[in-house]
Amino acid sequence: MTDISSKLFSMSNGRAADISDLNGMDMPRFRETVIDGIGRGLRLAAMFAHETDAGALRLWAILAHDTQSELLPLYTDCTGESYPSLTPQCPQAHGFEREIFEQWGLRPMGHPWLKPIRFQPPYRKDALSAPSATIGITDFFQVDGEEVHEVAVGPVHAGIIEPGHFRFQCHGETVLHLEISLGYQHRGVERRLMNGPDSRSIHYMETLAGDTTVGHAVSYCQITEALSETRAPRRSLAIRGIGLELERIANHIGDLGALSGDVGFLPTMSYCGRIRGDALNMTALLCGNRFGRGLVCPGGVSVDLDAARQAELLRRLEAVESDAASAVNLLWKTSSVMARFEGTGPLTPQVCNEIGLVGPAARACGVRRDIRQDFPSGIYEYVRIPISTHDSGDVLARAYVRWLEIQRAIAFIREQTTNLPDGPVRKPLAGLAANRLAVSLTEGWRGEICHVAVTDDQGRFRHYKICDPSFHNWFGLALALRGQQISDFPLCNKSFNLSYCGHDL
Repeated sequence: MTDISSKLFSMSNGRAADISDLNGMDMPRFRETVIDGIGRGLRLAAMFAHETDAGALRLWAILAHDTQSELLPLYTDCTGESYPSLTPQCPQAHGFEREIFEQWGLRPMGHPWLKPIRFQPPYRKDALSAPSATIGITDFFQVDGEEVHEVAVGPVHAGIIEPGHFRFQCHGETVLHLEISLGYQHRGVERRLMNGPDSRSIHYMETLAGDTTVGHAVSYCQITEALSETRAPRRSLAIRGIGLELERIANHIGDLGALSGDVGFLPTMSYCGRIRGDALNMTALLCGNRFGRGLVCPGGVSVDLDAARQAELLRRLEAVESDAASAVNLLWKTSSVMARFEGTGPLTPQVCNEIGLVGPAARACGVRRDIRQDFPSGIYEYVRIPISTHDSGDVLARAYVRWLEIQRAIAFIREQTTNLPDGPVRKPLAGLAANRLAVSLTEGWRGEICHVAVTDDQGRFRHYKICDPSFHNWFGLALALRGQQISDFPLCNKSFNLSYCGHDL
């Protein structure tokens, strides 16, 4: 079988290419190429549309060829107001096609469930999508039958949590179907990035999903560096990596504590809540902000790590390592916890690949998918972290993958801090190149973060597309609930711990 990438222009992660060199094609070939590529094991990292100078809509697909570390950008210029939907043959496209219809009115004919995904106003006034003016007012999937009932949850939830609406179709306690309706956190970030970059752009990235400040900032900075042909200094790449892995440790520890709370296991819950704070304080030691704001900037990082703070970081890291081991190992040794984790919310590798899961959710299904290995950029081009996987695809697997990643992140930070390269931490950027496309993938703590920028004749952002890992994974949560008890929803939900605002942008 001929490798599809041998027939198409491909590019590396964190690089830019002239649009005239890319794979432009008519709609039938575009559709056939995407479907054929997905069938051969490629993934749909992003799909979006934007308006050309001539007023036409250009439809893009970014295919990720994991085993070859290649990105294949494809585009077609749409001549009408509709096209044959990819979703029936390519489930990974279902959310992207809903989004494109909502934004531009470009209708994917044959899409099985075409409805608003964020309830955002269209980019063009003449767009035919015209979503409901009220978020959450739409047709929901319903199951008819004797003794079938519906449970609606949210969008307002107890405690400190973002808004999202969940509709459960149940027979008794068994969930037949879960539909997730989001959009309550939509802020229009992508729209505000157009005609950039400017002084606000990095702020939008850092606040796009607050628990993934470093992850999104790194992806954005790799975009600007690619478009200006700038290589950030090696020392700054190491500091970025330390920031990324501290972000991973803090969130994974927090999730393990929250999972413990969901099954009423208070010792680990209490300890992890405190340890998460210790991890966040290490990020504050690094840059002055517990969430990493102000650390990453185009061309490198804004702060250096001097010898005194290196020593203090290593001291704190050792304490977190010891405390986390004591707290988390209680989980695996407690039979009542294992009874609740094992077999709850399972997903198979086949489902994982069909819908395009990323991050710990994918690796918990035994799928070896990790940007740090498949598309290494930054410090990960020089230092590799072993991929952490499990094979049961359930809550236990999603929890245990987090624990493995915590341990490997700690080892990485220790190595990088001890052997920090010499040199500057920032390099000035030149202007961005015109008529280019750049793609940046980063393995955030939830999984693959994808940023794509298209520049115009002046080197400004004609369009900027962001795909948070939650965009890929929310449907995975819905499928994990099928056949489960509705009382297992909080546990399953926390085992994914997806972002509302990262999805809604």
